[in-house]
Amino acid sequence: MKKKMLAFLAVIIVLDIAALSVMFFTRDNERAPVNADAPAVGTTSSETVPGTTQPELFSRVSFVAVGDNLIHDTIYEQAAARSSTGYDFSDAYERIAHLIEEPDVAILNQETIISTEHNVSSYPMFNSPVELGDEMLEIGFDVFNIATNHSLDCGEKGLISAINYWKERKAITTGAYLNSDDYADIPLHEVNGVKIAYIGLTESTNGLSLPDDTEVILVLASEETRIQQRIAQAKQAADVVIVNAHWGNEYTHEPTGNQRQLAEKMASWGADIIIGHHPHVIQPVEYIQNEDGRKTLVAYSLGNFISAQNRGPRMLGGMLNFEIVKNNTTGRIEIENVKFSGVVTHYGHGCSNIRVYPLADYTEELASKHGVISKTSDFSLQYLHDIVNEVIDKQFLK
Repeated sequence: MKKKMLAFLAVIIVLDIAALSVMFFTRDNERAPVNADAPAVGTTSSETVPGTTQPELFSRVSFVAVGDNLIHDTIYEQAAARSSTGYDFSDAYERIAHLIEEPDVAILNQETIISTEHNVSSYPMFNSPVELGDEMLEIGFDVFNIATNHSLDCGEKGLISAINYWKERKAITTGAYLNSDDYADIPLHEVNGVKIAYIGLTESTNGLSLPDDTEVILVLASEETRIQQRIAQAKQAADVVIVNAHWGNEYTHEPTGNQRQLAEKMASWGADIIIGHHPHVIQPVEYIQNEDGRKTLVAYSLGNFISAQNRGPRMLGGMLNFEIVKNNTTGRIEIENVKFSGVVTHYGHGCSNIRVYPLADYTEELASKHGVISKTSDFSLQYLHDIVNEVIDKQFLK
């Protein structure tokens, strides 16, 4: 009887202990749910879960790219008139600056070189004031293509000076390099966990060339083996390869066969995004589908960012916004939220008060007073929208 009683008491004790364990476990879970802030399955997040070492699922980088910063004498003379000590370009870009500053990375084609060894000059042999470059950095540009048909306007010495100008300001440049050691160091930076490499090239130098014994390297579109090797090298070092291509025929909205052929080659070699310049008018945006399943985004020309040219189509440039999204588990890269929007160079009679406006903020009243009407009589707000709708596929205008 005593043994039975002892056995009964033992069972009671075991049951009590079990009940207490369940109670404490439940209370602990109510106080501190595990990974309560973790994203649900199938969603994306760019934040690490607080209090854990869980890696980010996706990394996202936003970009904006614009066209040719073409600085005629009218533009820098107006900048000089605004300053008692040098050049003040801020008014020319004030209305567009917020759209350059917002994305993580902003890319510009600096059409005219900036040589501190030469006097400022205009068409046909350009050289722009240092204050112009400083203003571009101030409003938020990060990457500058300096391989253009005007790269050699001040000769080898001018190009060396221009490269050093940007280096002193720790800006990222593409397309022109001091020597082989400089060239070997591919422009690369990391943003939000995504490594981005930049390549630049130009199809023309307006018949000018570097001396035979130069150490300077200016990448030419005809050097396809060099370009292929460059893209392959960049692909090994980075998640994303962006190419600035200065190419095509001026003042035509249709890409040349050479543009399309080189774009397809560069895409197949590993380029993820190709941003085109030089025609001074906008050209189509499209995707190239590669055999390995990747898509390469190509904007054949973003037209002029600013200029003092005198025909209607050249007043309209493009602004290309897009995002790079990296899956940190698989390493896969996607290009998302691609959007083309217009920018307008506006000036009054005699090219007075040259300024850049987002097309979205441009008005019919401004268009009716544009100085370009003397050459393009039908210039209007609708005229600008018609060009955009004719040239750019609607999928990029959403």
